[in-house]
Amino acid sequence: MARNREGLILVIDVGPSMHSVLPEIEKVCSVLVGKKLIYNKYDEVGVILFGTTETANELTKEVGGYEHVTVLRSIKVVDDDLVQAVEQIPRGSVDGDFLDAVIVGMDMMIKKYGLTNKGKKRLCLITNATCPIKDPYEGTKEDQVSTIAAQMKAHGMRMDSVIVRMKQDLDAKKGIIGENDFLLSVFSEKTSSKAVYVESATSLLGAIRTRNITPATLYRGDFELSNKLKIKVMVYKKTAEERFPTLKMYSDKAPPTDKFAKHEITINYEYKVVQDPTREVPPEQRIKGYRYGPQVVPISSAEWEAVKFKPEKGVKLLGFSDASNIMRHYYMKDANVFIADPENSKAILAVSALARAMKDMNRVAIVRCVWRQGQGNVTIGVLTPNVSDKGNVPDSLYFNALPFAEDVREFQYPSFSNLPSSMLPTEQQQEAADNLVKMLDLAPSDSQEVLLPEFTPNPVLQRFYHYLELKSKHHDAAVPPLDEMLRRITDPDPELLSRNKTVVDEFRRCFELKDNPKMKKSRRRLIREKPTGSDEEGEDLGKTAEAKRPKPIDFIEHASKVKPEKIGNINPVQDFEDMISRRDSPEWVNKAIQEMKNKIFYLVESSHEGDTYQKALECLVALRNGCIVEQEPKQFNDLLHNLYASCKEKDLGSFCKQLESHGITLITKTEAPDSDILESEARSFMTSSELKAETAMKEPKEEQDIMSIYLGGK
Repeated sequence: MARNREGLILVIDVGPSMHSVLPEIEKVCSVLVGKKLIYNKYDEVGVILFGTTETANELTKEVGGYEHVTVLRSIKVVDDDLVQAVEQIPRGSVDGDFLDAVIVGMDMMIKKYGLTNKGKKRLCLITNATCPIKDPYEGTKEDQVSTIAAQMKAHGMRMDSVIVRMKQDLDAKKGIIGENDFLLSVFSEKTSSKAVYVESATSLLGAIRTRNITPATLYRGDFELSNKLKIKVMVYKKTAEERFPTLKMYSDKAPPTDKFAKHEITINYEYKVVQDPTREVPPEQRIKGYRYGPQVVPISSAEWEAVKFKPEKGVKLLGFSDASNIMRHYYMKDANVFIADPENSKAILAVSALARAMKDMNRVAIVRCVWRQGQGNVTIGVLTPNVSDKGNVPDSLYFNALPFAEDVREFQYPSFSNLPSSMLPTEQQQEAADNLVKMLDLAPSDSQEVLLPEFTPNPVLQRFYHYLELKSKHHDAAVPPLDEMLRRITDPDPELLSRNKTVVDEFRRCFELKDNPKMKKSRRRLIREKPTGSDEEGEDLGKTAEAKRPKPIDFIEHASKVKPEKIGNINPVQDFEDMISRRDSPEWVNKAIQEMKNKIFYLVESSHEGDTYQKALECLVALRNGCIVEQEPKQFNDLLHNLYASCKEKDLGSFCKQLESHGITLITKTEAPDSDILESEARSFMTSSELKAETAMKEPKEEQDIMSIYLGGK
């Protein structure tokens, strides 16, 4: 057999107690075989059923016994016939003995492969383990299991046990269930076996390993703790994202009669001279160019090789840190696992001592990693201890890559506690929201967690493989509807919603949602409009300035646009909104506010007969809204005071009248908690400002009259 070719036997319980879950088992097995057809088309798979009415296996013919065990398919290379076989599994009528079925499967493996292909032979047992096991002719059941486990270990076999127990299965005899669980645990202790318990059809999809991935070392070498202390370690990938299979282009240009046509498409690139498109540039005359601003800088391969960073292969300890200093969201990429060299007992002891000491002291290790020679970059990561609770599994260390300073993005958002009271939920609304979150909790304290990550498959991938199988049989097959098993992953549980209908209704009542026709495209809003001043002023503002208000910022719409760094003359409101929404530096908020102040003064003072007043009002409304959201009320209030004073001083009373008509006034404490202005002060602001300005204008006139009288009298 090839290096990565696997021999697999599916051992499936088809007794009466399993009939309710057999449809889901058929789907899972068909996905398993379908993936093997894509990724491992030379793997060999066999199928054994136990709990059947009839008996059909070689051991029964040779030595007798092993009743109600049927070999549905002998070990063969995967093909379409196997897919059809697992999609229509026959139902049994008697309770099955899983030990008999395991022995039959082990016998098939030994006869097929002998002592070869160690580590590539696997049994997959699927049962609920609620039926009693027959007593052996000699010894105890535990002795029988130990003997079977020893034979499996000698021949390099592994067994994955998937125990499917629904709620109704728990009503069976607890003594039988306990005994069977103990026997399965003996397999796990004495062989490379794993037992997984699932309680739902959805978990069954993820419990069965549908794709066999041979682990490959990412690094083999020394883990250098100091110049005099080095540990031989091996690094493997612990987790990896499962992606879509590589889809290649297919050509239908080959003659239909050509049976050996590969239908592959080959892409060739030709490089032409710009001045002479008919002349091709040979490879020795080509050089890579890199954009640097508007220029293209050529860098030859020799220059690139000279400046390339070439660190030495190795893993070095930089130091230790308290585990609380490394946040979970710092982790990048996939996780790896450090294990000691299995053939080096001193290395195993050293890694175990290090992991246990780190766990006792609540410490993590910071390491510098270069996985292979010639690697162009260095990875900084954190090692966390993984102390094993099994005697036959050594301790290890988990590795996660950490970001550099250039990888970190600190986004600053205003605190909810700084929002005005009108934007905060009431006690009743908060209670309704809390109850809704508790109702949808996937990990309640009184029951098992729903949608466990290790048992929840990717519904997108599952649906893709299902459709791929249909397409292979029928080229014009339409996309089928979403399977009910996958719908349980993507949609909320309908039974849960029906049981908690009162909670949902209460949440709807507390938060009444209405469509906003003006915001059809906007989904994420930064600036939210609020009426200012009194109710009358709010109505006036709604009538006259509503259409002129700046639209909320849509991050999705503006993500691809170039962000301005100053407020221009064409669209100052949009420039201001873009600048104040930037979170790559805390300086943008103050810069946007200051530039908008200057722009407003410029528009007011440089106007000719009020031709720029309208744009100044729009800028003022946008600035007011931005100062409320960013909790900068003082800057706007100071601006409004200075603006009124400047208008009166330069005889621009017409602009002040427009401010009054639009109801633009100071930001009050109810709108921004940092403001010192009460609503009564905001309403009387315009009147008091007007009186002060008139008084200031009258005082020089009275002083001039007195001086005239004095001079005339003298």
